[in-house]
Amino acid sequence: MAWTPVRCTAWWWLLVLCCCSWRIHLLPTAQAILMNLPSSGTKCVSEEIQNNVVVLADYVVINDASYEPHAVSTISAKVTSPYGNNLHHQENVTHSQFAFTTSESGNYLACFWVGGNHHEGAGVTLSLEWRIGIAAKDWETVARKEKIEGVELELRKLEGAVESIHENLIYLKNREAEMREVSETTNSRVARFSIMSLGVCVVVSVLQLWYLKRYFHKRKLI
Repeated sequence: MAWTPVRCTAWWWLLVLCCCSWRIHLLPTAQAILMNLPSSGTKCVSEEIQNNVVVLADYVVINDASYEPHAVSTISAKVTSPYGNNLHHQENVTHSQFAFTTSESGNYLACFWVGGNHHEGAGVTLSLEWRIGIAAKDWETVARKEKIEGVELELRKLEGAVESIHENLIYLKNREAEMREVSETTNSRVARFSIMSLGVCVVVSVLQLWYLKRYFHKRKLI
């Protein structure tokens, strides 16, 4: 079978479409997390996020029909950065959302607890949708703004995913370099401490021998 330019072009576009369709399933997608909050106490979720990453989240209380249908429980929420900076704080709400761009690398903590309007002894079910990085990007807005669709839009998504993976690899490489530096510093300190300990042991042994020799001389035992 002869491979004409038209046939090669058709096969190339088919390969692009297959790759885009396969990559769409691998793109990070936002999934809701169901959390059961106790009537007293706090429940938290954390995520390790690198610097300069967009974070979007929506949370809503799911009413329990076994109790009064018109009495919806409320919750309170607080989101803090790795250095303890307050990024979001809401009191006695049934639903809310927060969005921010990270300025610190580390574990970001989101804590939830039951508010004042709840049944005594009853827990609360919370639905949390947490989106990070490329999953938080509004591709519909991008498509309307740049007037792209179809294969071109999927290629843009693929490009964004590749950039996200590349940034994650750079972040992991930097973290590995930092941990290696810490490990080397710790090893050098341990080596110095071992040498100092050995020196102290040698000095103490010499002093002990000197003292015993002097003691036996005084007692005229040697």
